Amino acid sequence: MGSLLGERDELLRMVEEAFPSTDILVRGNEIAVGGEEAERVGALFGEMISLVQAGQFLDGPLLARTIDMVRADERPSEVLTHEVLRSAKGRRVRPKTSGQKRYIDAIADNIVTFGIGPAGTGKSWLAVAMAVQSLQAKQVDRIILTRPAVEAGERLGFLPGDLMAKVDPYLRPLYDALHDMVDSEAAARMLERGTVEVAPLAFMRGRTLNNSFISLDEAQNTTPEQMKMFLTRIGFGSKAVITGDTTQVDVAGGRSGLAGLERVLAGIDGLGFVHLSGRDVVRHKIVADIVDAYERGSAADQGSTPQ
Repeated sequence: MGSLLGERDELLRMVEEAFPSTDILVRGNEIAVGGEEAERVGALFGEMISLVQAGQFLDGPLLARTIDMVRADERPSEVLTHEVLRSAKGRRVRPKTSGQKRYIDAIADNIVTFGIGPAGTGKSWLAVAMAVQSLQAKQVDRIILTRPAVEAGERLGFLPGDLMAKVDPYLRPLYDALHDMVDSEAAARMLERGTVEVAPLAFMRGRTLNNSFISLDEAQNTTPEQMKMFLTRIGFGSKAVITGDTTQVDVAGGRSGLAGLERVLAGIDGLGFVHLSGRDVVRHKIVADIVDAYERGSAADQGSTPQ
């Protein structure tokens, strides 16, 4: 009961605040529920019990996501207990929303998966986790992490060093995700041996990538020509994940290789699209609120007609 209700009943109070029309009475090891949403609250407590029994530590953010899922008639115990990978630091990598669960299921089931959604939805991070999991399971021989070297609305000028030193700042988020999954020494060995390759998208031209897990990040900043080039690099025994946010296009002229692609590729076996939304943002709650505000603003702009 302590794990279920939280220290000083803080989790119980969260449930009460989320369902103000429901009466919740706790006596010893029993919880009695009555009121308008008693059935839903009962289902919520059942899901919370399943999560605790599965070894999950219930805290405020996890309970908030659990409440959102129950309200959407989803099963948090089926989503939040699915383990993708155990990182070098002993941390379990799991989906935190139903959208993320659909995303990792699509990666497992398809040869090519597109993950499209706003910042903070874990698109790139989960793609790297699935790549490391595939490598550890010997499903692939190497991991290739790539992204276009496009500045985010700023001119950075000339950078010192050789070619890799110049493009390295653009690839830093991919290195960060890799180091979240494996320790620094293991990551260095994998990079040195070529088991993991982190390179700008331009380096993919002319190659055929067999037995590889390939992740293309920031795909909204590819041109249509670059996107076609990338998709035709995929060889036998390979799997590709393409992630992007169509609201953050920085490519010159706004010609994004990701925009409109779902219509072009619809119906191809082994290829799937997963759309994530503000509900799937797993950073601070304010990030989800900001994403929702931008989505409402965009919808209002599209719905308005010029005078």
